[in-house]
Amino acid sequence: DGIARRLDRYFRGELDAIDDIDVAPRGTPLQAAVWSAVRRIPPGQVTSYGALAVWIGHADRRMARSVGMANAANPVAIVIPCHRVIGKDGSLRGYAWGLERKRWLLQHERDRIADARGARTDTGAPVLA
Repeated sequence: DGIARRLDRYFRGELDAIDDIDVAPRGTPLQAAVWSAVRRIPPGQVTSYGALAVWIGHADRRMARSVGMANAANPVAIVIPCHRVIGKDGSLRGYAWGLERKRWLLQHERDRIADARGARTDTGAPVLA
């Protein structure tokens, strides 16, 4: 499968089609740690910038801004699913492609998972994982 075919499969509902696309983006050690962690957030789930900071080994959530900046520098959006990182209050925060696309991607994933379980959810509000 080529990358375009895998992305097509993702958008058709096979959310795991992009999971093993090999990427090697160049960045700082912090960016690399953030991007690696973001790839481990399962489809349909979200986490906050502060929780992500703690997850990658920072003692407190004050690194949230730095994590957000690293997430924003992601050169391989969707494959490194930066749309799965949101504000600690559940709000959608900056996204290079626009918040409407971020909202759409999150809803796309929730809907595919709900379809697989037999129940759709169109709440529009992400739930922190």
